[in-house]
Amino acid sequence: MRRSIFSFSRFFRGARTMSTRSYRDAVDSLNSLQSNAAALEQVRASGGRSSAFAIPEMLEYLGIIGYKPTDLNALNVIHITGTKGKGSTSAFTDSILRESHPEWTTGLYTSPHLVAVRERIRINGKPLSEEAFTKYFFEVWDRINENKTRVETTPDKPGYFRFMTLVAYHTFLSLKVDVTILEVGVGGTYDSTNIVPKPVVTGVTSLGIDHITVLGHTLKEIAWHKGGIFKEGVPAFTVDQPTEGLEVLEQQAKDLKASEFNVVPSIPELSTVKLGLAGMHQLTNASLAVHLARAFLSSKSSPLPSEEVLTEDFVRGLRNARWPGRCQTVHDPTFSNTTWYMDGAHTLESIGCCMQWFVSPGIGLEADASKKNNRILIFNCTNGRSGSTFLGTIDTHITSRLKLFNSSEVPSTFFDHVIFCTNVTYVDGGFKADITTVAMDPADLAQLKTQNQLASAWSSLIPSFPAANIHVLPSVEHAVNLVRKLESVAGSANILVAGSLHLVGGVFEVAELSSAL
Repeated sequence: MRRSIFSFSRFFRGARTMSTRSYRDAVDSLNSLQSNAAALEQVRASGGRSSAFAIPEMLEYLGIIGYKPTDLNALNVIHITGTKGKGSTSAFTDSILRESHPEWTTGLYTSPHLVAVRERIRINGKPLSEEAFTKYFFEVWDRINENKTRVETTPDKPGYFRFMTLVAYHTFLSLKVDVTILEVGVGGTYDSTNIVPKPVVTGVTSLGIDHITVLGHTLKEIAWHKGGIFKEGVPAFTVDQPTEGLEVLEQQAKDLKASEFNVVPSIPELSTVKLGLAGMHQLTNASLAVHLARAFLSSKSSPLPSEEVLTEDFVRGLRNARWPGRCQTVHDPTFSNTTWYMDGAHTLESIGCCMQWFVSPGIGLEADASKKNNRILIFNCTNGRSGSTFLGTIDTHITSRLKLFNSSEVPSTFFDHVIFCTNVTYVDGGFKADITTVAMDPADLAQLKTQNQLASAWSSLIPSFPAANIHVLPSVEHAVNLVRKLESVAGSANILVAGSLHLVGGVFEVAELSSAL
């Protein structure tokens, strides 16, 4: 296992030439642009008013690194937003187009990453190499360093996500990609990706209801932001949405003069395709991806059969799509009787989808209850979210799914052990550099406040659950070490890891599962 403890000081020991700067230097420099917990709280308290400066600032940074907004039109962008499923839809769309036109160079920009930050920028389905990432990263870094911003209110350097977006644009333009699938980071209207004047097609995935209650936004506000990616003369697509949200999206399409607004119908044929991404909810994402890919190919004068027919290329694309850490089954390469079930689900709705997937025959549910493997839950959630509500959703879905499949298992003993740990990577308190985060409250982290609250909530939900089998641990490595001990005693283990993509990424790293990425 390659350990890489993060330290800001490594980059700032002195200027380095391009030939001596490493991937690690690039990651350390990028991490210096992160916002800490206090800064993020200040933004939340302001109601997000700083968002109004996002687009002007991004345009300024774009000019500093040598590009005009119209240059981005050459990327042939498919722009995708939504509150859930936008990453999966992007992955499906990318895979379909690669199968349809293998001679094309495709670019895919997504967030967040699991183990390596270069996962966010993919060429032909593969993350940038460390060498390529380092090259493009420092070309952007140096241009911004050498050309100070011209507007007084604009920071000398953009924040983490904005910087990564600039690196993605620079990479794709340098490589002259034929098509770019661009996933929005947050929202839409003020998102850093929303500076492409004329994408080829835009799409909105499902609007998650839980974002209304957790983040305090109304459905109309969410829909308005998502619809902000629509552009004049560009077709806009969405999946079926709650009425209020759909009305706002349609109005946004009119106000922003989209060439057409389409609510994509379901595609019956999809039920016969073994999708590369697991979970019933992926049918909706796959349907939107099919329509986005069709619209893109049509704009490029590619011949298409009837809309009712999925071509062999499309079917291969849907089957071969991969999106690590989302309803993903990983067989442990070292421990043959251990299987990891990875899902970075971090909203109430996605947790529900996760449990629908996991509590199913052939996944986490054995056909013969008497042959049940040792089941372990590793869970964490972002501070500020309602952990007890998340765990209640898990418990409710276990109960309903066991009843659905007429299982003789008892919901209260479905999991043998539950582990609540932080997203800190290693036992010594260090992070793998790529998955370092400074956004955690130091006081919360030191006292394991969130993890203890989760443990208390689990005990309240299931009073009969043995206290000795509820574990509060300070790092991902602590959690994996415990799993190894438990599996050695039981002889097998099925482990569900959920609640946080950072947690899932940490487990991939520490448990040495990165070959599955």
